[in-house]
Order: sequence, then C-alpha cells, then structure tokens
Amino acid sequence: MVKKSHMNVDRVTLADVADVAGVSIMSVSRVVNNKPGVGDETRKRILSLVKEMGYVPNSLARGLVTQETKAVGLIVPDNNNPFFAQIARGVEDEAYEQGYSIFLMNSVENTTREEHALDTLFENNIDGLISCSSRLSSKKLEEHLKHFLSVVMFNRECKAKLPNVTQINVDDEWGATVAVNYLVDQGRCTIAHISGPANSISAKRRLKGFEEALKKGGCHQNLKSNIIYDAKPTYEGGRRAMLNLLEVGHNIDAVYAFNDLVAVGVLQICKEHGIKVPDDIAIIGVDGAFIGTVVNPKLTTLKIDLAEVGRLIMQTLLRNMNKQNVTRSIMLHPELVVRGSA
Repeated sequence: MVKKSHMNVDRVTLADVADVAGVSIMSVSRVVNNKPGVGDETRKRILSLVKEMGYVPNSLARGLVTQETKAVGLIVPDNNNPFFAQIARGVEDEAYEQGYSIFLMNSVENTTREEHALDTLFENNIDGLISCSSRLSSKKLEEHLKHFLSVVMFNRECKAKLPNVTQINVDDEWGATVAVNYLVDQGRCTIAHISGPANSISAKRRLKGFEEALKKGGCHQNLKSNIIYDAKPTYEGGRRAMLNLLEVGHNIDAVYAFNDLVAVGVLQICKEHGIKVPDDIAIIGVDGAFIGTVVNPKLTTLKIDLAEVGRLIMQTLLRNMNKQNVTRSIMLHPELVVRGSA
C-alpha cells in the first residue's frame, strides 16, 4: 500500500509516482506516454503505481512538451441562443469521437470578453481554435487569429488571407433573396426586415440580400422605412421590434426576421394583438432552430442542419491541424422550409 505522505494531497504528479517507484521522472513519463526506453519489469511496476495512486495526466502540462494538448477552443457570442448551442453540440460530439476536449467560451455579445477568451485560449496552448460569428473588427480579429496554429472561423470573413485560417460561411445574402422572393410570389409587398446586431456579418449579408431582392421585385419603394437595423437577436428583441412597427403604424403584410428567436417574438406579438398569421402577416425566420417547430403556427424558416455544421467545423479544423486536404473557404446554402407561418 502506498503511503499518502508520499503524494501531493491535491493532485498526484509524475514526481510523486517516480518517488514511490524509485525511478526518474523521465522513466515515469515514458511509461505514461507509452514510449520505449523502460524495462518490462519497471514498466509493470510503474503502471501498477499509476493505477494505485490515481495519477491522471495533465493534458495542458503534457502539451508543453508534446506540443499537443488534444484540446480545442470554441468561442460563441451567446450560448443561450439555440443557433450556437446546436453548433456547439455538433462540435463537441465530433471532438469527443476524435479524442479531443472542447473549451467553450461565451462572449455574451461583448467584444471585450471575446478578446479575453481569445487570450485565455492562446495562453493555454490549445491545438486549434473555432471562432463563431465574431463581433470583433476585422483588424482586431486578425491580430488575434494569426497567433493560433489552426483556426476555423464560422460566419465571419477576414480581409487578410491568413494561411492558418479556414472560413465556413452560410450564404445569408442568397438565403434572404430566397425568403423575399417567396413572400413576393405570394403577393406580399410591404415586407419588414427585423435585422440583427450592427456588428454581425450575417446581419449585413441578410440586409443586403433583402434589399436586392426587393429592388428586383419592384417593392423597394414601399419598404425602406420599415427596416430595423439594431434589434437584439433574441425573443425579446423580436417582440420589441414588432411592437415598434405596430406603434409607428406600418401597414406590413410580412416579416423577414434575423433569426428564429426574433421571429417567434414577432409571432407572439401578433397573437397578442389579434393579428392572424399568416393571413394578415406572414413570418419567416432563419436558422431552423427547434423552437420554430413547437409554436403555433409552426415557423417557416431558412434552415441549415446546425449539429451537422458543428461536426463539419470540427472535421475541417482537424484536417487543417493534420495538414490534410486543407480548404480555406466553404460556403453553405440554407433551405427554405415552408410551414404554417408563411
């Protein structure tokens, strides 16, 4: 039986095992990492002590030597948002299957916290970084990303072509045109767009696609004053935006919302004010989040399989880390799923 006095009460270290075994720390390290250079009997004794003493390898400390921590950083703007929660789940599932751990960091739509998260992950020597919908300026973001060995950036673009970065984007501009064309084909022309955060690249793309589709559809002159640029990408943000539209007196017949959370907020206000959906106002959201399937009427949305996107992000990062079939740009196209709201 190993005496507790030999061990660190907080965590058993390589030095603790080496002390009890009467060998060097290097010998224990070789055994733990399955490296040659240790005799069979000594190896068996060390493995027995490792199990008996409850030694658990410190992956971050080991990473300082091996240059591999088997850990990946993931930064999202809001982990309460189903969009990012489902992507994170896909990333985590793929990472687990490939033997990696995930450090999930939530910036809560705050650029200072996002920079702190980037600094923390870099200091912890992670193997790769996943940045989702960064709210930083291009200059700030590029300054941080260039320090990491391998990066996958989702729903964001850098002006500079960084050799360590792969960009995966959803074609939001194209998706917006699909949504608007669908509404126009239904005979709706007074369409409001409730947009997202001003520093969101997705919001800018969706707004651009929305305006271009309206111009081609001949409705642009009726809609310019209806566009809201600064709604928060939340259920409450959707409620407040729709209330504002009603209070101002816009006689709209459709809403294209920044995301499904916003769209559900719009839907709820319509219900509270006796507005029939879709008879009076049609509503289209974006993302294909689960919440859109449990409201009444069910939400028409521009959908992508978020969990599969998460898996794709992690798979791409691993390929880049291993220098296998490195791709620098991937574009995904959403699918218009027509349900009861439009």
